Amino acid sequence: MSILKKALTTAALATALIAGSAHAQDGEKMRIALVAKALGIGFFEAANKGAEEAAAELGDVEIIYTGPTDTTAEGQIEVINSLIAQKVDAIAISANDTDALVPTLKKAMQRGITVISWDSGVAPEGRAMQLNPSSAPLIGNTIIKLAADHLPEGGDVAVLSATTTSTNQNTWIEEMNKVKGDYPNINVVATVYGDDLADKSYREAQGLMQSYPDLKAIIAPTSVGIVAAAQAVTDAGKVGQVNVTGLGLPSEMAGHVKSGASQSFAIWNPIDLGYSATMIAYHLAKGDATAEPGATIAIGRMGEVTLDDNTEAAMADPFTYDASNIDEFSSVF
Repeated sequence: MSILKKALTTAALATALIAGSAHAQDGEKMRIALVAKALGIGFFEAANKGAEEAAAELGDVEIIYTGPTDTTAEGQIEVINSLIAQKVDAIAISANDTDALVPTLKKAMQRGITVISWDSGVAPEGRAMQLNPSSAPLIGNTIIKLAADHLPEGGDVAVLSATTTSTNQNTWIEEMNKVKGDYPNINVVATVYGDDLADKSYREAQGLMQSYPDLKAIIAPTSVGIVAAAQAVTDAGKVGQVNVTGLGLPSEMAGHVKSGASQSFAIWNPIDLGYSATMIAYHLAKGDATAEPGATIAIGRMGEVTLDDNTEAAMADPFTYDASNIDEFSSVF
């Protein structure tokens, strides 16, 4: 292990121990802040349901669900500073920027607050650990395979992502590009960014169809982008010509699957993700688990996770939704 990694590991362990000692006094509830990329996004609202489920199960936890009004690092920094002032016990954040949040999160850890990232990660020096919803290679392969499965003769596909600084989307697209050669007839013509805003994502999807008249699929690895793209395809009268796939919520995509705008898409269960992040934050803040390479942390009904050399862990594989199961899951999340 490098000197840098040893230093980071030591810092993360020290943070966990400090946070454990700073835990709420007996009889008081531990306050865990679940920080979304932005408020008003169904994926994060579903994650909050899972966090509340974990809190009810643990019994001595209060969830503070919060986030900025837009998907910016600046907005999240304001939220984090407010949580530091409130002296919460733990912060579990889905980051809008890998590096920009680090100084503020380091300040939180110096005040004895346990910090973890989940979904979209923070650089190691700004958190104790990162909970990935799945493994990046599996997600990257899944999103291009979903497009290729419905293009037996190949064709042009484009990517509609969130922000240019979104850690998780950038990683998944990178992994997708590593394996696109496994699908030789699939030609990735462009990657555009809708900033996880419905109106901008809609306009970007429109622009893709105008710029690439032979476009056969739009891959959107974001729950906001995939819905906006499916609506853009519908409004353009291109259902059956352009297939929209990627990562989305069954409740938000059910109508588009039934209309044919989307043949299939994938997602992990965000309820499970919020639940797992809360369990990890709780055990680290309480001091009965440590965030170091090789450590295992219990995540309640989800079992346990094991941290890798970068103090990251993966929760589960992505799951594919299509016309055969969309009704079953759309009523759940």
